[in-house]
Amino acid sequence: MATTKSKKDFSLFDFCKRKADKVQIYGEETLDEEENVIPFVDQAALITHYLQLRKTDINLPYEQQAKGILNLWYEFIKGEKQRKPKDFEGVSESPIGYQTYLFPDLFEAPFQAPKNPKFTFIDLFAGIGGFRMAFQNLGGECVFSSEWDEQAKKTYYANYGDVPFGDITKESTKNKIPKGFDILCAGFPCQAFSLAGKRLGFEETRGTLFFDVAEILRRYQPKAFFLENVKGLVIHDKGRTFKTILNTLDEVGYVVPDPQIVNAMFFGVPQHRERIYIVGFRKDLGIKKEDFTYPEQREVTKKWIDVREENPVPAKYYLSTTYIETLKRHKARHEAKGHGFGYDIIPDDGIAHAIVVGGMGRECNLVIDFRQTNLTPTTRIKGEVNHQGWRKMTPREWARLQGYPDNFKIVVADASAYKQFGNSVAVPAIQATAKQLLKTLDNKKVLNILEY
Repeated sequence: MATTKSKKDFSLFDFCKRKADKVQIYGEETLDEEENVIPFVDQAALITHYLQLRKTDINLPYEQQAKGILNLWYEFIKGEKQRKPKDFEGVSESPIGYQTYLFPDLFEAPFQAPKNPKFTFIDLFAGIGGFRMAFQNLGGECVFSSEWDEQAKKTYYANYGDVPFGDITKESTKNKIPKGFDILCAGFPCQAFSLAGKRLGFEETRGTLFFDVAEILRRYQPKAFFLENVKGLVIHDKGRTFKTILNTLDEVGYVVPDPQIVNAMFFGVPQHRERIYIVGFRKDLGIKKEDFTYPEQREVTKKWIDVREENPVPAKYYLSTTYIETLKRHKARHEAKGHGFGYDIIPDDGIAHAIVVGGMGRECNLVIDFRQTNLTPTTRIKGEVNHQGWRKMTPREWARLQGYPDNFKIVVADASAYKQFGNSVAVPAIQATAKQLLKTLDNKKVLNILEY
């Protein structure tokens, strides 16, 4: 039922979060397995996943609980309307009317699941949904997402209409995963592995986040998986960590074609970003290692200038003269020691270095841009804004370097946005590899995808 929004628009992360203490303390529906009150954001995960998937034939293990919480929220909002009717003008007297009012971000998210999905997948360590975007573009439907960072959840919700579930190391979170999904996706963090034992298998990964990925594979047995990590994982601990991972994947029942380091710059983004990709197929499907091939590298066609902001960027992105001198001294010290650390300026026809979080992440991708003429400082800086055109890239430019379209919503402050895009995957490279994975499943008649 269509509703007319009031002038004062309250979304989930606006109105409801301000009232979180009230909307989360109700009856048994809001209690977890240990009789603790489910936090607001986790209740939101239950509700948004349910609302996204309620019209599918997917068996949701939390369906009744989500319905119960949704009804409680509905009753709460009815009470709020009686108390402040002007804040709720135009909202219909029905549960669906209140849902539309409470969750405009969900119903208006720019990247909705396809109407007729060809397969299903789950999105672990989801970040801002790079895997999700790639697999949705190929016709998939995400039936579960998990992410612990609150700011990343906000961005994820704004773009996909789902609030990801929380800590995937918790049994209560694992139990929310629907059975029967097709593909597991995970850009899992690389924690230090304990390799005190000799088996170098499943049990040796306990205490790491990879163990949780392996445990979900063992428990739910999807048809395939796609993992991503930094390329240094291959040589970590003299290769023993990687050996542990591969042995574990074999132990939980998967054939793993030789993993490959894939560079995003060969797939349509002007960023030199190398990551290790690991795909695998359930052993009983009869898929051999040689049945899968990683995508061929394309010619590098895009340059930094192709993703630069169309209009002059604000002065806040331009470096101060004092900071530039600091960067120059830092680089000179390292050059004197024979190191290559320090800032770098990307030419217009150049390829950006991998965007990363922390350290010299932004300073390794400085650019020269003379288009902004108003260099009046808008933030506190030492010295004055430089007149040599030196500036940082913007969050939108980082988004483009990762292959996100311009209608991808950036709803957080710059500091969080840089972190989110720096930690994300390069969508075009993920999508090209995912297409090969789906092609393999289609060729072996495991999935009937036809077009991808």
